[in-house]
Amino acid sequence: MSALSVRGLTARTVDGTVLLDGVDLDLAPGAVLAVVGPSGAGKSTLGLAVLGEAATGVALDGSVRIGPAELLGVAPRELRTRRAGRVGHLPQHPGRVLDPVRRVGPVLDELAATVHGRGRRHRTARARAVTEACERAGLGAEPHLLRRHPHRLSGGQQQRVALAQTLVTGPAVVVLDEPTTGLDPVTTDAVLDRLAVLAAGSTALVLLTHDLDAVRRLAAAVPVTLLELAAGRVVRTGPAAALLGAPAPTASPPPPAAVGAMLEVTGLGVRAAGGAQLLSGVDLAVGRGGFVALTGPSGAGKTTLGRALAGLTPCSGTVRVGGRDPAGDRRAVQYVHQDCRSAFLDHRPVLDQVARPAVLLRGRSPADARAAAVALLERLGVPAATAARRPGGLSGGQLQRASVARALLAGPAVLVADEATSALDGGHRALLLAELRRVCREDGTAVLLISHDPVAVASADRVVTLVDGRVAAAPQPVPAG
Repeated sequence: MSALSVRGLTARTVDGTVLLDGVDLDLAPGAVLAVVGPSGAGKSTLGLAVLGEAATGVALDGSVRIGPAELLGVAPRELRTRRAGRVGHLPQHPGRVLDPVRRVGPVLDELAATVHGRGRRHRTARARAVTEACERAGLGAEPHLLRRHPHRLSGGQQQRVALAQTLVTGPAVVVLDEPTTGLDPVTTDAVLDRLAVLAAGSTALVLLTHDLDAVRRLAAAVPVTLLELAAGRVVRTGPAAALLGAPAPTASPPPPAAVGAMLEVTGLGVRAAGGAQLLSGVDLAVGRGGFVALTGPSGAGKTTLGRALAGLTPCSGTVRVGGRDPAGDRRAVQYVHQDCRSAFLDHRPVLDQVARPAVLLRGRSPADARAAAVALLERLGVPAATAARRPGGLSGGQLQRASVARALLAGPAVLVADEATSALDGGHRALLLAELRRVCREDGTAVLLISHDPVAVASADRVVTLVDGRVAAAPQPVPAG
């Protein structure tokens, strides 16, 4: 019997827009399916449908079976019963599924109890399930993380914990939405190694991704079937190793940016609530119109630095924008959150939310702000009709570009963009990077791009690397001779 069987799967929005059109697929135990395609192709819609779910305002039709259990057309309580121990989900932003007020270990034990039973006589079985899940998720060497709350974990640690939560119930199928998003190369390799181990252990994987290099590398370790979507339809399918070509060449860096300090950071430090030093002695300068990429391993403090610059995290030291303290100036530094979906209100159209900063912070009329938002979103590849939907009707990549558009419409002196290309395919990434270069050149905006994306990093004027909360020294040239 197939681990997953999908027949005639169709998804439509309330206005009749077709998101998926008659998708069929079968997945055997231990098989890996990589679902690829441009932003808005239907990848996340397919991933949710495999769980028997759909975004708000989206209706599903057809059949989705995990083993013998049909997941479509059943009541929510029955759906939870049918999914239990059969299918798991690792979302694109795993921190959203972690309970912010509870330590990691007790949550894992509680999830294990849904399968192995509660009470003292089931304690050994639960402990074994938690230990195995942590080992398979890559937490075996870090048992101390189970005593922490999620806010004390780095992005990579949160991903491993969320994966352990997914695996602790022993699902036959796991859906992973962009599992390599926002990860440094070393952590990405570790994630791909874990996925290969999961597949070898007979767990079927549905991998939703735009990262073709990650698919290639995974396909070198285990057989991977590629399923490419475009406008909700399957346009090709087959062995990933045979269908994918060579990686695209790395972009050449652009010419140096304009000089003249716009952002000056001196001796910046951040401590966690418990007193742990997250950032220490960070010095950073970005010129007017400068484009700087901030890189570093998971947990190095990149997001903490970005939030500190935007005034979202208390810090010591000095931050100056255009020679002045930016405190109280809501336009000065705009921050694009890594979890773009949580940055939008569910009940309001995305276009209205993108246009709003131009009204509130720049005094533009609602009509002018809306027209500017439409024009900018169009340049970023998000049609006005798509942006007129509520956030649930947009893909992660479309929301990511809308987040950047909203920040740019505020007219900031400094834009801090946290993994702003992580959910984008090559074409839409190029559009976004071109827009960032334009605002640097024409508006003098200083851009700090936090990223692990090698193409995005290569497009910057300069690269700054954080390691253990400090700026790493730039490599020195080797003397000739």
